[in-house]
Amino acid sequence: MRLRRLARRTAPYAPQAASPHLEVIEGGRNELVARSGADPFRTERRLRWRDHFSLSENVFFLRHMHAEHDGLRVAQLSDVHVGQATSAIRIRRAVEAVNAEAPDMVFLTGDYVTHSPKPLPRVRELLAGLKGPVFVVLGNHDHWVDGPYIREGFERLGYTVLQNEHRVVHVKGAPVTVLGIDDGRTGRDDVEATFRGAPESGTRLVLTHAPPTVDKLPAHAGLVQFSGHTHGGQFVVRGLTEAIFRRAGQPYISGHYHVNGNQLYVNRGLGFGFGGPYLRRGSEPEVAFFTLRKDTAATAS
Repeated sequence: MRLRRLARRTAPYAPQAASPHLEVIEGGRNELVARSGADPFRTERRLRWRDHFSLSENVFFLRHMHAEHDGLRVAQLSDVHVGQATSAIRIRRAVEAVNAEAPDMVFLTGDYVTHSPKPLPRVRELLAGLKGPVFVVLGNHDHWVDGPYIREGFERLGYTVLQNEHRVVHVKGAPVTVLGIDDGRTGRDDVEATFRGAPESGTRLVLTHAPPTVDKLPAHAGLVQFSGHTHGGQFVVRGLTEAIFRRAGQPYISGHYHVNGNQLYVNRGLGFGFGGPYLRRGSEPEVAFFTLRKDTAATAS
């Protein structure tokens, strides 16, 4: 697949111990060279460092999942931060990378802007064209800038925005329950409202911007939560970064965690890195892909 030449396909940094329920597929370094053909954002074929991002491949093993969903593919983009914090080329290349993989579902997990309302119209422009069912939750920066505007923009693209609500969508012949919890950083997360009336079994996937919301989920429910917010630590100094984040109430920084019988993935985010005004070290911008597998051994036991 030619798009994989855009970036490294790597495993995300994860400070926690390796898990038997997660398999990470690692790949080698690839050249930062664009696809052949016209590029509406940049005519040169060679990408600059500020346009760079990495692709991560993850395999999750789930007990409570419909058998038909064994092999279900999910893509996640998070913390895009449209504006000077993120290269527009990087965002469009990320959209192309997601579409090239043809996932069954696409999740967007918040912070599409930063502080200024000026980039608001470009959010819809740069994130348009994602194929397949696309589900969206908002982040703290979205609410600080203009949450209703961002929601309306995504809905005009045909994407489903969830704020403490759920949707059931049929994928690969069986229902998937997508539970979208609003942002916990701004105190808008309402887990009870999100789960009210939702199926209590089967394939259930949770989207929410702030990782600590995982502590509020029903325990031992076999859920998977997809989050962002932390930028993978942004400027990673081993030991120090983890301590600072824990002190700030953010114990989940990057990668895969087991929490109270559920699973959590914290995306490193696409924005705030390389070439912008914000320093980023040890945490490459990420587009994450997931393959969900039925954990037959756990089910049998």
